[in-house]
Amino acid sequence: MQISPIRDAIAIAARAVVLPSGLGKLTTTGYLPDDIVAPHFAVCEVEVAYDKTFGRGSDSLELTTRAFVGRADDRSSQRILDAMLSGGGPASLKAAIEVARGEPGEMALGGLADDLHVMRVQGYRWFEFGTATYLGAELIIKVIGDGSS
Repeated sequence: MQISPIRDAIAIAARAVVLPSGLGKLTTTGYLPDDIVAPHFAVCEVEVAYDKTFGRGSDSLELTTRAFVGRADDRSSQRILDAMLSGGGPASLKAAIEVARGEPGEMALGGLADDLHVMRVQGYRWFEFGTATYLGAELIIKVIGDGSS
């Protein structure tokens, strides 16, 4: 699997999120940027497990992604982030990203991987970028695919 195209494809899939009225569109990047415009989703760290099957048959990636929202006030920021972290609904990152799995029997991420799964949320906390602080959380995504490419 080629890591950079997978990171970009996940960021593109996350753009399907529909945020509550008045928040604008979710901005996304396949990398952790120097600065963000909230609300934002970024694919940050990557862990690679090679040789999950014999003969370089498959590898797996565990991607740590992050969702960030602004600090209008503590309660509204948490409600927006909660909607993004929910398992379903128009603002759900899990639902938006897992659409990129494709139909049964199809390759995930437009042919870049065999499958993907948004596994869990962790690290719900404040994040700093420059002089600004954002509320955010990490979503862990597992991607499996061809180990020989």
